[in-house]
Amino acid sequence: MKKPATIDEYIASQSEAVRPVLEKVREIIRNAAPDAIEKISWQMPSFWQGEYLVHFCAHKNHLGIHTGITEPNPFTDKLSAYKTSKGTIQFRYDKPIDYEFIGDIVNWKVGKIMNN
Repeated sequence: MKKPATIDEYIASQSEAVRPVLEKVREIIRNAAPDAIEKISWQMPSFWQGEYLVHFCAHKNHLGIHTGITEPNPFTDKLSAYKTSKGTIQFRYDKPIDYEFIGDIVNWKVGKIMNN
C-alpha cells in the first residue's frame, strides 16, 4: 500500500467506520488551530504551528492522539480515564470520543506556542 502524502489520502485509506472519527478530529484541530499547517509526519496526520502541535492516527481499536505533552501536564486528572504513554492518548472506538477534550488539548498547545 502506498504511503499517504496528505491527510485526505490518510483518511481515505482507513476503514469506512473510522473515517468519520478522523474527519471530526481533523475538524476539531483545525478549529482550535486555524493557523496550523497540515502535513503527514511519521506517517500520521500532523499539525504544525512553529512547532508540532499534534499528530493523530487510526489503530484497530483506538484513535491515537500524540500531543507530546509531558510533565507538568495540565490534563493529568482528565487523562486518568485513558490509556496514555509518552505524550500519547488512546481514545477507544467502543466508547464515546471526547472531541471537546481533544480541542482543549490543542487550544492549550496553541496558547503555549503563542506565549513562547
